[in-house]
Amino acid sequence: MSNSVPELLNPNLKAMPSDYLYHLDINVANTNDTSDIQQRFGDVKVVCMGGTGSRMRALAVYLSEVLGLPDSSDPEDLCARGHRYAMYKVGPVLCCSHGVGSSTFSVVLHELLKLVKYAGCQDPIFLRIGTCGGLGVPPGTVVVTKDAFNGLLRNEHEIAILGQRVVRPAKFSEEVIKDIMAYGVEAKDSFQTVSGNTMGTDCFYEGQGRTDGAICEYSDEDKMTFLKKCHSLGILNIEMEASMFASVTQKVGVKAGDVCVTIINRLNGDQVTITMDQKHEFEKRPFLVVGRYIKKLLLH
Repeated sequence: MSNSVPELLNPNLKAMPSDYLYHLDINVANTNDTSDIQQRFGDVKVVCMGGTGSRMRALAVYLSEVLGLPDSSDPEDLCARGHRYAMYKVGPVLCCSHGVGSSTFSVVLHELLKLVKYAGCQDPIFLRIGTCGGLGVPPGTVVVTKDAFNGLLRNEHEIAILGQRVVRPAKFSEEVIKDIMAYGVEAKDSFQTVSGNTMGTDCFYEGQGRTDGAICEYSDEDKMTFLKKCHSLGILNIEMEASMFASVTQKVGVKAGDVCVTIINRLNGDQVTITMDQKHEFEKRPFLVVGRYIKKLLLH
């Protein structure tokens, strides 16, 4: 561990007298004196993110039990007044929702990165926990992402900045991946946890080659050719956040990992057929893996 506070790549932040993290409803009133923010969030070691507020609330409750913290059966939503995201603090862990897709995720990710910077957090690790479509693996499999591919099947994230196309690499921390696989997985688990590549797309239907959206201008054979090409690149799951998440955290030098459970095998179809009870059980599986990893991490 380097014991360092993240150095963000924006020189303008140093000249700002205050900074309102609008979507989190957190006001850094004085950027030259962040003692209040440091008192509230300075002990944060891990930032967990997932799509929905309810899932992050459930994760917060679960982690309070795993880490042996005081009863947190009814955690406080620290962002409730903002009406956009939900965030819960459980000891040295933040659990924050990010919505669906890279657009909503990037908003809160930028603000969370600034939050840990202002709070002086030492070597924070960012983790995404979610659900996804599997590719060649059975529903219920937990996938720990290595390289993130975009919808063009490139190991990168593409963004338009000032009217220009900017492309950045999208890799997750090898150290985090290794430790999650080492400490988060147990032989007694009733499910499989694997490490593989992930495709993060900008669209749930056409972008992921589904044939059940409002528009479909390709054949089922075209879809299968595309999905098999994905699989040949070591892609084991498909979602809508990995490439952006990997590229932003890699750019600023913050260690990050993506841990998702599959709820469908896309090589067998497009419609989710598991029951809601199965879905809820599957959603707990990344909790188990990440919970063990975080517990081990905090013991060091």
